[in-house]
Amino acid sequence: MIMDVNQIMKILPHRFPFLLVDRVVEHDPGKRIVAIKNVTINEPFFPGHFPGHPVMPGVLIIEAMAQVGGILAYLATGDDPQNKVCYFGSIDEAKFRKPVVPGDQLRIEIDVIACKRGIWVFSGKVFVEGKLVTEAKLKATLADKDTE
Repeated sequence: MIMDVNQIMKILPHRFPFLLVDRVVEHDPGKRIVAIKNVTINEPFFPGHFPGHPVMPGVLIIEAMAQVGGILAYLATGDDPQNKVCYFGSIDEAKFRKPVVPGDQLRIEIDVIACKRGIWVFSGKVFVEGKLVTEAKLKATLADKDTE
């Protein structure tokens, strides 16, 4: 399964500048998903992180992983994104191995470790040109949107 950014925006509520997934390139339902994020110099965080030495903030790499995990959860459950929201629950064992800079293409690989009682546990790895740059274990859940 391949999804472009328009299909992704039908699932995720995020929009520019916070949508951090450009394309889904692989999907094994309920088990694994692989997505791409193209990092450009036009990203709104680069002027301040860091002036003259642009580096993508690690927290945003983790957020990109969480967004890809959210896509996997929505696709696996079939829940309607109009009625549910994916909440990021925790980060464990995060490691940042190499800086991400403008021009890099992130390959975000998310594997399901478990899903119990609606709590998804993911193993995430992010690669640039085949080299591991970030990894973490993440937890998330799909919850009813507050309709008030």
